[in-house]
Amino acid sequence: MAGGSHSGSAAGGGAPGLLPLLLLLLCAAAIIHRGDGQNLVTEDVTVVEGDVATISCRVKNSDDSVIQLLNPNRQTIYFRDFRPLKDSRFQLVNFSNSELRVSLTNVSISDEGRYFCQLYTDPPQEIYTTITVLVPPRNLVIDIQKETAVEGEEIELNCTAMASRPATTIRWFKGNKELTGKSEVEQWSDMYTVTSQLVLKVGREDDGVPVICLVDHPAVKDLQTQRYLEVMYKPQVRVSQNYPVQGLTREGEPLELTCAAIGKPQPTDMRWLRVDDEMPQHVVVSGSNLLISNLNKTDNGTYRCEASNAVGKSHADYMLFVYDPPTTIPPPTTTTTTTTTIPTTITDSRAGEEGAIRSVDHAVVGGVVAVVVFAMLCLLIILGRYFARHKGTYFTHEAKGADDAADADTAIINAEGGQNNSEEKKEYFI
Repeated sequence: MAGGSHSGSAAGGGAPGLLPLLLLLLCAAAIIHRGDGQNLVTEDVTVVEGDVATISCRVKNSDDSVIQLLNPNRQTIYFRDFRPLKDSRFQLVNFSNSELRVSLTNVSISDEGRYFCQLYTDPPQEIYTTITVLVPPRNLVIDIQKETAVEGEEIELNCTAMASRPATTIRWFKGNKELTGKSEVEQWSDMYTVTSQLVLKVGREDDGVPVICLVDHPAVKDLQTQRYLEVMYKPQVRVSQNYPVQGLTREGEPLELTCAAIGKPQPTDMRWLRVDDEMPQHVVVSGSNLLISNLNKTDNGTYRCEASNAVGKSHADYMLFVYDPPTTIPPPTTTTTTTTTIPTTITDSRAGEEGAIRSVDHAVVGGVVAVVVFAMLCLLIILGRYFARHKGTYFTHEAKGADDAADADTAIINAEGGQNNSEEKKEYFI
């Protein structure tokens, strides 16, 4: 009796211990199967807020078992082709023994989560799909520290992308060149606001260039906004020579210079001056032009054009050197060949041209000297022959008796007496 009682007690005490084990086995049969024998197939869905999401529950090996779809709260959306849920945004797209496909229109963030596909087999099968809702930025704005900047200044620009999901990535561009900014992310509930800051040092070349804030986000493409830079800069001055167009500035010839200045704002004050000396009285200044009608050596010097605007003042210089006028010489009677060597390396066009002209002048002067020397030699030869001829005639006409006279009176008498025979004794020099 004692043993039986013990045995019965043991049996009675063992029954309650088997119940949890049986329940565990039943739950294990309902666990989601994802092995090779799983018949249910589905895919995760990513959708932009406001668009349509499509959920598909497919059966690989159909045995006419019942398919149903449940929402994240485990409420039945569709049982076969019947919709117990009153949410009319869910619509049946396709139903068959192998597929249950349902669309969800006007998706919102509250629709995000896991949706369950169930197949009533033995044991039952279940698989889930996840709907992810993307929210593009609601607004994209660029704020600039200064509407108008001065060349050389640093300006700050901020680009804000509000209420996006997930957080937005912001990129900066100046023209076609990408720049690097500094971003901060703020989270409000399930939304993210991103602000990117860009510090930029501007120059005159940046005036009118667009600064672009571009958004990288999976919910949107090519979302960007831009602001055009407005940069003030002092004038850029340039002096050009209108006349002579090319060549040297020679004495007696005119000179015309023009001053051009570009700036922002446009230069309003422009003037000419002579550096380290007073402007000559005969120089005519008319607006941006400077005219000297008759150059002379006293005009040599540096002439400066100054231009100014609200940002600052700039200038450009022109160095004037007046050369001698060209020398005009008649063509020589003899031909003179002169070889002039011109250097192949010229560092200054005006200096090279001056050297070439001086070489030509020297050649002309050499030719003239040669002609003069030749003419003088010819003249000396002619004069020599002339004097030689006159000297011979003088000796042949001397009185022959004067050498034998004893005194001067006798010589005169002898000379006079000798005149009678002069015609007979005259000799000629050939």
